[in-house]
Amino acid sequence: MTPPGADQTLPTAFTELVGCRYPIVQTGMGYVAGARLAAATSGAGGLGIIAAATMSVERMTDAIRSVKERTAAPFGVNIRSDADDAGERVEVMIREGVRVASFALAPKKELIARLKDAGVVTMPSVGARRHAEKVAAWGVDAVIVQGGEGGGHTGPIPTTLLLPQVVDAVDIPVVAAGGFFDGRGLVAALAYGAAGVAMGTRFLLTSDSTVGDEVKKLYLGMAETLVTTRVDGVPHRVLRTPFVDSLERSGRLTGLARAVANGARFKRISGMSWAGMLREGRRMRHGRDLTWAQVLQAANTPMLLRAAMVDGRADLGVMASGQVVSVIDDLPTCAELITRIMTEARHSLSRLPTP
Repeated sequence: MTPPGADQTLPTAFTELVGCRYPIVQTGMGYVAGARLAAATSGAGGLGIIAAATMSVERMTDAIRSVKERTAAPFGVNIRSDADDAGERVEVMIREGVRVASFALAPKKELIARLKDAGVVTMPSVGARRHAEKVAAWGVDAVIVQGGEGGGHTGPIPTTLLLPQVVDAVDIPVVAAGGFFDGRGLVAALAYGAAGVAMGTRFLLTSDSTVGDEVKKLYLGMAETLVTTRVDGVPHRVLRTPFVDSLERSGRLTGLARAVANGARFKRISGMSWAGMLREGRRMRHGRDLTWAQVLQAANTPMLLRAAMVDGRADLGVMASGQVVSVIDDLPTCAELITRIMTEARHSLSRLPTP
């Protein structure tokens, strides 16, 4: 169903590739982007993405089917290409008719080939020009490029510098992420040559998001984020909270002890064996050039995110957030948000001088 007031499309190379009405993507945020949020986004004309990297294969399958029950619009699924069961997940996506595959980490050539053979659109996220060039050479259909303003794992280059570099480097649709929340940003991204925008924090702060109300209130009351390496050893943009400040002050041994404990908790919840966790650690170390201490710290990530996003314990967890959190002050539905963005975008376009 088309949202009221959003009766005009804004076609771009991305919307034509994917089949959605508007060039707006809801990113695959772990423990946030489930079936309800993805279906609400896609049903409103954007592209919703299920964050399956933190789900079992069974839960991922159930989430895909739940979205299909709620909307006939195209949607995506985000997976980790380095997971032991990545091949099985790809087959589920193909069997269930998922339109778009995105990746929490760099994809693998063989997975890209299998998905493309089945007609699934492949769209990895990148944080550097060279990464975009690499995956484009592998044959991906589109890329999401995230600048340093974005939440979660992030790099040092701002979107306004990174985006034009990537647009100039590849001949596939580029979706811009990091710092977007309204129609003016969408128009700015299109002016840079992007084919759409992707947003995480803005969709997290909607009434369709399953994040608890108390946690959403914390987001709405926050004006500051910081980039920390104390979560998993690599730069991670999160809300600045007393808990995060305590992580920043903690010593190395304290952090490693916390990581060991969180690794054991994650093992119990996920059902993953110690051998499987060790194999995953080896892959992470090789693929990202991490020390073993950083690999051990990475056990923090799923449990610290889960503590806040699922259990509502901001005092015991971290809340990934883009810098746009400081300018967000409401919780619209996804349909209301997308209608607003498109109305703002058309207004901004109408005010531009004509040649």
